[in-house]
Amino acid sequence: MNELVERLTKQQDVEASPHEKTAKSLKEEIDRNYVHILFIKTGTEIGIELDKPNCKYEGCDFGKGEGTAHFEGGLILNYDKVRCVADINLKDLKGKGKLEPVDDKEYNRIMGREGEG
Repeated sequence: MNELVERLTKQQDVEASPHEKTAKSLKEEIDRNYVHILFIKTGTEIGIELDKPNCKYEGCDFGKGEGTAHFEGGLILNYDKVRCVADINLKDLKGKGKLEPVDDKEYNRIMGREGEG
């Protein structure tokens, strides 16, 4: 596993990083199924394709910036297939998150490519 990816597998401070720093802008990213997450300690910003069945928005009001959104999604970072798991407070777009290594089958499921590889 790549050194950076390994460091990001530990729970740490993250921040949602939409174009505008608002919950409404974050909701626009969710609607496009692609959310940006910044790992604050390393300055690493990633884009994740959302694993919709595992994302949770109950109690979230994106218009008022209230609630905590739970995100899960996949990406390849430095040649490693991973899932990003993050909980983001809509008030300030900050929260906690980490990466989890996944195998090809799980990665393809996250990305909606069942039956491949």
